[in-house]
Amino acid sequence: MRKSAFTLIELLLVIVIIGILSKFGIELLFQAYNNFIFSNTNNTLQSQSEAAVETIASKLMYRIKDSTIARYPGNTYEPVSSSSLGENATVLEWIGADMDGFRGDTSTQPLWSGIIDLRHPDTNTSALVSPETNTSAINNLIIALSDGGSGINDAALYFVGSDSDVYTSYGWGGALETQSGAMHPIHINGTINQFVPVDGLTGAVNDFSGVDVYEYYQLAWTAYAVELADYNTTTKTGTLKLHYNYQPWRGESYTDGNSSIIMENVSTFRFTGVGSIIKIQVCVKTDLMEEYSLCKDKTVF
Repeated sequence: MRKSAFTLIELLLVIVIIGILSKFGIELLFQAYNNFIFSNTNNTLQSQSEAAVETIASKLMYRIKDSTIARYPGNTYEPVSSSSLGENATVLEWIGADMDGFRGDTSTQPLWSGIIDLRHPDTNTSALVSPETNTSAINNLIIALSDGGSGINDAALYFVGSDSDVYTSYGWGGALETQSGAMHPIHINGTINQFVPVDGLTGAVNDFSGVDVYEYYQLAWTAYAVELADYNTTTKTGTLKLHYNYQPWRGESYTDGNSSIIMENVSTFRFTGVGSIIKIQVCVKTDLMEEYSLCKDKTVF
């Protein structure tokens, strides 16, 4: 009876072939896994950075354009369109018009009309009549949006077309005690379509004597600031925060308001201005891949 078996050479060939297949098979599997991780990480960073710039742009879109400043933490600030702070500026700040109130309620009627009736008999240096404006409804809306932190008596008017100086007109350097700036702190007097000028520091009633009053206005009850905060020099990342619900014309800083986190693990937040146009850039980093971040840009007119 004769038995057959593999020869030594055949066994060696099988072992070599299995070894070759194992080596390249593991490398292919490893490469496929790396590609999956990279693709997943890249998609995540894409969506995160895009969400961050869209969040900022949605607020910037309704800014009072001349009010936008670049700030270095503290009291150093410059108009964003002519800032020399460059990459040292970590805060972008502006005053936003109340577009929620201007869009109106369920009846689609604006809560503030944006028009001052300069010929109305009750319009004078002590009060301005704004036809079709409902100051009571505006007050309720501001209270709701600010979670009870602000109301109509914290608001201010900006006259469209008025001359402005970013250092003196908006309150970035301190409360506006007179009505000579571009922002005009106001109270209400019980008449549903009237605004009364006040001292931004004390709230005491003053007037528009010697001040140019324009027919068209925007109402504002908060400023906004986007800050790259808590920057870690080891990981080279920080937290991008949105500050709101504060009034510079009353002497408040962005640190006095509320804040919410836009994005974490942000490696870069930069912004530049040309005229009334602002370009923002947000770069988001991941811990899964060393020295890899993804950036998104957005131009806001």
